[in-house]
Amino acid sequence: MFRKILLAGVALCVSAPSLAATQAIIVGNLVPDAVTGPTGPAVILVEDGRIKNIAKGTTNPFQADRVVDLSTKTLVPGLIDLHVHLTGDPGDDFRDEAVNPDEWGVVMGVKNAALTVKAGFTTVREAGSAQNTAFVLRRGTAEGRIVGPRIVAAGPALSIVGGHGDVTGFRSDVLAALDSGFTCTGPVECAEKVRKSSKAGADVIKITATGGVLSQQGRGLEAHFTNDEMASIANTAHSLGLKVMAHAHGARGIEAAAAAGIDSIEHGTFADEAALKVMRAKGTALVPTLMALEGVRARLGKGIYTPTVEVKAKQALEFAGRQVKLAKAMGVTVAFGTDAGVFEHGSNAGEFALLVNAGMTPTEALASATTVAAKTLGLENEIGRIAVGYSADMVAVNENPLTNIRTLEKAEWVMVRGRIVP
Repeated sequence: MFRKILLAGVALCVSAPSLAATQAIIVGNLVPDAVTGPTGPAVILVEDGRIKNIAKGTTNPFQADRVVDLSTKTLVPGLIDLHVHLTGDPGDDFRDEAVNPDEWGVVMGVKNAALTVKAGFTTVREAGSAQNTAFVLRRGTAEGRIVGPRIVAAGPALSIVGGHGDVTGFRSDVLAALDSGFTCTGPVECAEKVRKSSKAGADVIKITATGGVLSQQGRGLEAHFTNDEMASIANTAHSLGLKVMAHAHGARGIEAAAAAGIDSIEHGTFADEAALKVMRAKGTALVPTLMALEGVRARLGKGIYTPTVEVKAKQALEFAGRQVKLAKAMGVTVAFGTDAGVFEHGSNAGEFALLVNAGMTPTEALASATTVAAKTLGLENEIGRIAVGYSADMVAVNENPLTNIRTLEKAEWVMVRGRIVP
């Protein structure tokens, strides 16, 4: 009973973003989507969290409970980050897993969700967390009890026993206590764990298809799951209406994951032509997370990472950005994701300049975080555009991002689900 009273008190203490019945947003320049580009001054009518009407010009033709004057700003669709870890911060020691309770992840998540949405990211895909932390955050932002973006949550990632995503580096009795319950061996058990994730409330299935840069294993960055195991995961998830995202660095692991029907490759650091050819044939999206490697670069040689991690990090940094150039040249979809949590939350928009430096145009970079990301989530009719009927997820910036992509690094005003972010 005390716990219920305490949680109720916490909820009452949180100031939710306001949701007025009708709102008229006057903007100096509207960018409804990246391909359309700027269309000039406009007034957007928002009602019950959705875009009800759009009028050209700065004269407000609508009767509204609230009028917001952004006549000196450019309005773009709410940004989407397909790979974040809200419940952790960069530099967290891997041994914290044996010290901090899962509930601490909710505290961190509340902080980081606010930083993320204030940076203009109105939808994120939470790419791996403790069993219930991301699901609790998802509900909190959906109900307006905490400030944050729409959250598409994976929950715990599926991994092989002793692989990236499984807890290692402790005594056997400690490992048993920290076991996530989501490792699997063989197609049957892997299918079972997908169903377990679905039952727990996962919106998407996350797997660690290869070794990882920041895990404590020194056994390389190539494939972990067998082909049959990954096919079982993909087929089972799809039968439940869920997509699968795969952490994958090594080229052969990437190729195998795409061939198995995995929907998106996260990181894709060492992707080569053979791997990308399969991705293109299967329609698999690449989520390159270039900001993650910048976060790693800033922490190398400072005693933050173990020697094992330092070796793998240096290998990955040699290839940073190459997968984007090659993917674009081969016609593979590139969707926006950052791996926030490896670097500071709220700095997500730094990814745009990195994508442009890697060969994408500003239009392609903005699309990757709006229309392309929305389609990757299966939410292309809900988010990613400023259009009638869509969720009122919008961001105001000082300049046209198609001529200055770095303007997206400073959101001047944010609305998510019709709520103005304080």
